[in-house]
Amino acid sequence: MSNGMTQAMHDFETAMGMMKAEAGDTMGAFSGFMETVLKDDVLDTKTKELLALGMAITARCKYCIGIHVNKVLQAGGSHAEIIEVCKVAILMGGGPAMTYIAEVHNALETFEKDDR
Repeated sequence: MSNGMTQAMHDFETAMGMMKAEAGDTMGAFSGFMETVLKDDVLDTKTKELLALGMAITARCKYCIGIHVNKVLQAGGSHAEIIEVCKVAILMGGGPAMTYIAEVHNALETFEKDDR
């Protein structure tokens, strides 16, 4: 059974492919900026990805939620840390943010390995 996250990530990748083909300079600049911002510095990459996830939840962007749940896990983040971020996002974003925890659940089901 699909939870929609796999399709959302496919749709996102397809759209980004179009943008790279039609606006390569802009997408290259944005990609470079993103890589620079998210690399280890005063805050490590995992912490930055957790912050990005919290912001994605409050911004109500299912694509960003999927991307950043996956990146948190790739950076060594845990299921428990993601749930903590969800709690803070609900505090800051209220009911509308709370409804987007469904997308976090979908992303965890899509990207998380059974190592809890």
